[in-house]
Amino acid sequence: MHARKRKRAIGEVKRQMIIPVRCFTCGKLIGDRWDEFARRIRTGENASDILDSLGIKRYCCRRMILSNVEIIDEILRFYEEAEKRREARNLY
Repeated sequence: MHARKRKRAIGEVKRQMIIPVRCFTCGKLIGDRWDEFARRIRTGENASDILDSLGIKRYCCRRMILSNVEIIDEILRFYEEAEKRREARNLY
């Protein structure tokens, strides 16, 4: 049997990492390698070795992966606060 996916409630946001799909400089596809990179970094591997094994050789592409900052949690805070205010206005 197929497992049923739980539907998200209104206002519930799925938290994910925002990573660019392509390198801004050369246009090479890099977004599909983020999950593997992040998983291996958490295990303590050297970032240089990981990037080499993933086939990310150009320094512009390496920069895209290495300099990415997880800001989604900061953005979601403002979204959630706006939702609370909107709901409070609807109560009156």
